[in-house]
Amino acid sequence: MAQPQFFLQPLAAAIAVACTSAAWANSSDNKMEAHAVQTLAPIVVTSQQGSDANGLIVIADPKQPIQPVPATDGADYLQSIMGFSAIKNGGTNSDVTFRGMFGSRIKVLADGSENLGACPNRMDAPTSYISPESYDRISVIKGPQTVQYANTGSAATVIFERQKPELSTAKPYQGQASVLIGSFGRLDHNVETTLGDEKKYIRLNANRSESDSYQDGDGNTVPSAWERWNADVALGWTPDENTWLELTGGKSDGEALYAGRSMDGSQFARESLGLRFEKKNLTDVIQKVEGQVNYSYNDHVMDNFRLRTPPMTHDMMTHQMVANPSEMQVTRRTLNARFAMTSEWDKLNLITGIDSQQNHHAGGMKSLMMDMPLATNMKFQSYGAFGELGYQWSENSKLVTGARLDQVKIEALKLNDDRSETLPSGFIRLENQHPEHDAKSYIGLGYVERVPDYWELFSTAHGNSGMSKPTFNDLDTEKTLQLDMGYQHQHGAFNSWVSAYAGLINDYILMSYHDHPTSGGHGHGSSFSAGAKNIDATIAGAEAGLGYQFSDAVQADVSAMYAWGENTTDNKALPQIAPLEGRFNLRYVQDKYTLGLLWRVVAKQDRISLNQGNIVGYDMNESKAFSTLALNASYNLMQDVDVAVGVDNVLDKTYTEHLNKAGSSGFGFASNEQFNNIGRNYWARISMKF
Repeated sequence: MAQPQFFLQPLAAAIAVACTSAAWANSSDNKMEAHAVQTLAPIVVTSQQGSDANGLIVIADPKQPIQPVPATDGADYLQSIMGFSAIKNGGTNSDVTFRGMFGSRIKVLADGSENLGACPNRMDAPTSYISPESYDRISVIKGPQTVQYANTGSAATVIFERQKPELSTAKPYQGQASVLIGSFGRLDHNVETTLGDEKKYIRLNANRSESDSYQDGDGNTVPSAWERWNADVALGWTPDENTWLELTGGKSDGEALYAGRSMDGSQFARESLGLRFEKKNLTDVIQKVEGQVNYSYNDHVMDNFRLRTPPMTHDMMTHQMVANPSEMQVTRRTLNARFAMTSEWDKLNLITGIDSQQNHHAGGMKSLMMDMPLATNMKFQSYGAFGELGYQWSENSKLVTGARLDQVKIEALKLNDDRSETLPSGFIRLENQHPEHDAKSYIGLGYVERVPDYWELFSTAHGNSGMSKPTFNDLDTEKTLQLDMGYQHQHGAFNSWVSAYAGLINDYILMSYHDHPTSGGHGHGSSFSAGAKNIDATIAGAEAGLGYQFSDAVQADVSAMYAWGENTTDNKALPQIAPLEGRFNLRYVQDKYTLGLLWRVVAKQDRISLNQGNIVGYDMNESKAFSTLALNASYNLMQDVDVAVGVDNVLDKTYTEHLNKAGSSGFGFASNEQFNNIGRNYWARISMKF
């Protein structure tokens, strides 16, 4: 990819960089309606104390720039929220973790619907298809503390959502856009525009992002270039103030060079179509009914020759070394449906509903040795029902509880086998407000059962028995019982918050990497790959933050996160858990400009489990401690036009995250050598709102 010239293209609109980086939500209901409580610099702060249930639900604004350099995908943005880390592949498409948990333990929704990736090694994780700046709000529900969504996540539920636009005859349009340029050829364009009136609207979200491969702190190039684009359109109709219908459609594609994989992603094609409706105030009791149907089709291609030089192999016919290009195509078709009703009477609030998901996975491969056409290999379907009840039993205390039941069936077509599971889940939570201390708190107990997902069933060499490929019916469902609690407090210029958890996981699905026979299991070769097994585990940890406003202009906050896990079956650490991390944010805020500093400090991780992990990565060795410093500034050029600049990794340090993958041998990395993170990185962003 060519290095772009340092200039700002004439993109007419941009988002105003909001000066509120923390939001608190009204805890009087379960609707996650946020409102700002303090004015901060237009760079997302690290404490993220926004909440609905007293710290349980974090609210973030993805239209604000973040540091390090603004996000390329959903995983990039989530890492700015305490508790999240990511397993890195290169420059983009990391696979997010939360509190040390990975994969389908984190439920990721876009506008209430799930769009699953197709790659058997999660090269295209669900967050890979999400462009965060095109959404209005991100909500993170920590732990198993909601039952409103199909196949509930045990670690967290993450919701990227777009809100209904507010237009009028007097102002029949609104929009925002931005352009970002940075080191190593980084160039982003984002635009969102909406036209209409009180009754109807059309909205377009479009963006494009590209970058060359970056250099680490030692000046060594790390293969990490990418290029991606997204386009989504929505047609909305609001015949009256209580009715909303919306039809949506979208397409996207991209490519990514991966330092941490033997293949690159040469296609990330997405097609989506959705229809949703909402009707409010039907009766004095029925406050809202809502429903939606969403279809998505992901067509992903990975190969070893389009973005890199293919490996060489020995030709048995000519006895010469020849290039050995190969590619794999995988697809996932997903159909989601959901209907819910919200009722209120006296002190009770009840949300009930039903939902379903059907998805089909297909795969095919081409190389010198084989030509397997694309064919469906897995079918999944689930049907669920839920109820979530809130009871305001006193002015300052509320009880929230919920239960759901999912019926799941998975068909392994190539194995001519299937499995069906009935999965219960539920929670109970007490929320309190303490007006005398200007504080809020919560404590909740949740339980969820999780069926092994596509990657655990189909991307592993064996299950509990150790035999070749009985994984499909050999792995038990995972069962999590978790206690969540939190407290947040604000007094004058001082604020603080903490969220803590402790959980017991029976039949936790653990990946162990070792050599497995290939070529049909006859021992003609070997592959260092994952086998899956059930173990019992204990987890615990916390996220916490302190903030202080020294003056009208000077603000600071410090935050930290820590996750701990123990394999109680084998009496060893759970693998692939990010180490203790702290962040310090200092900001100087004036009417027209801001200055900011972000210092990130990460401890070493010595609690590892060698060669164990998840479907993407495994513990290779203990990691070293490191720290990075970043600087940022913003200036309001005119009303609704802002410019922000930043320098990440100011000291140009060479460092590696604990969760980085090992570098590919095709790029000269040793078998257990992790690639380094980006070195000093400059960026500038101009934005406008209209």
